[in-house]
Amino acid sequence: MQIDGVSLTRNKLYSCSFAGMQQEKELSHERNDHMNFSEFELLTDAILENPNVSSPYDDPMYLDYTKLNRSRMKRWMKTLVLEDDTISYLQHLQTPQHWIIIVEPWCGDVAHVLPVLVKIAEANNFITYELQLRDQPPFLIESYLTNSSRSIPKLIARDVNGNDLFTWGPRPGGAQLLMDRLKKEGADFETVKLELQNWYNNDKAIHTQKEIIQLLQQNESLNTSSHAA
Repeated sequence: MQIDGVSLTRNKLYSCSFAGMQQEKELSHERNDHMNFSEFELLTDAILENPNVSSPYDDPMYLDYTKLNRSRMKRWMKTLVLEDDTISYLQHLQTPQHWIIIVEPWCGDVAHVLPVLVKIAEANNFITYELQLRDQPPFLIESYLTNSSRSIPKLIARDVNGNDLFTWGPRPGGAQLLMDRLKKEGADFETVKLELQNWYNNDKAIHTQKEIIQLLQQNESLNTSSHAA
């Protein structure tokens, strides 16, 4: 039973739908809002450097994944260059919006996706963003479940009045198809981990950009249509 439990936890951890446990207050933001990427990095570093880390990071598996994810985020932020089509569209986007991105340091998908979302947001003056921890108040994820699961990362785009424009997550369509296939095949944790890692590396963040730009374009079309009406 212990082996089965560990296997179940690993698969839920890597798919970023694990129920999780609330972290100690000293390792979280005093308010779980308005955290930017730099503050999220500081939070992650604090977890890794704390000798008396609290749940769930007292589990070596969580701590190892957090350490690996920290390294991945650094690499993406250093090497990722947005596609020309992405930059071109963002230069013309003038719809004010605020993005809420729900994350956790232990989540593998967050490490691959968050740097892309941050770079897109920072490339347009009309987009502001904040990061929220899934397992801290206000537990916004409960209103944005994916097939009844608390999967992350989750992007919620809102207009200036706080109305939802669109949501996205937890991963690009191609990666989700891969995950679904591996689950159906009963793939073990190491296989899932390696296959998803390879997918993200080979994709080079192209499909995350394409899907976000498509949602932005669809929202712009709706705005245009509503104004014309």
